[in-house]
Amino acid sequence: MRKLLAFAFLFFFFWDKTLAQIAPAPPLKVDNITSILEKGGQFTTFIKLLKATQVADQLNNQLSTPDPNDGITVFAPSDNAFSGLKSGTLNSLSDQEKLQLVQFHILPTLMSTSQFQTASNPLRTQAGDVKGGKFPLNVTAEGNQVNVTTGVVNATVENSVFSDRRIAVYQVDKVLLPLEIFGTAPEPAPAPVVPENGGLVSSPKTAVKGADAAGAVSLKFHALAMGFSSFAVFWAILGGF
Repeated sequence: MRKLLAFAFLFFFFWDKTLAQIAPAPPLKVDNITSILEKGGQFTTFIKLLKATQVADQLNNQLSTPDPNDGITVFAPSDNAFSGLKSGTLNSLSDQEKLQLVQFHILPTLMSTSQFQTASNPLRTQAGDVKGGKFPLNVTAEGNQVNVTTGVVNATVENSVFSDRRIAVYQVDKVLLPLEIFGTAPEPAPAPVVPENGGLVSSPKTAVKGADAAGAVSLKFHALAMGFSSFAVFWAILGGF
């Protein structure tokens, strides 16, 4: 009887242990970009843009990778930063421009605060290549202050929202407006004025000089004519004697 009980005990002990080994491990809990920003408490507008452009899904898929290659860096404008935009700015953008605006805030590499000190500008963003000068993003660091410039705005990194081996999120005080979308195109040079008769157009100074020269010649002829007239009168008087 004791042998039977001992056998039963050993049977159930090893059975439970085998089931524990076969049972799948619970999935690794990872933070996604929206939950990270929601915990920050002041990124409502940026979250809406991330969802509307489906960039949030893309980032979350990257974050779900157990061992990401390069990581992600996000510059997240606060709600106060968006309130500083001119009224109607976001509504005036097309869907493609909204996508590029959001992607312009994301670096396809993980950068710590110390790496900003030695960053090689311009930085590449998910908005596109910087070689054409369309989406330049430059980061400079002086002491503890990190500045981000786009060619349109100069922003400051206010604090670090979240950081691990996959993603770093930094709060910025302004929306990073890319030059490609918000830059001002240079005005074209004015076309030269061509007169109807095809002649040259004289400048005002040239016209004045011409008028002065003509006046001077006229005075000279007038003085010469007066001289001849006086000589004729004088000769006539002498002839009378």
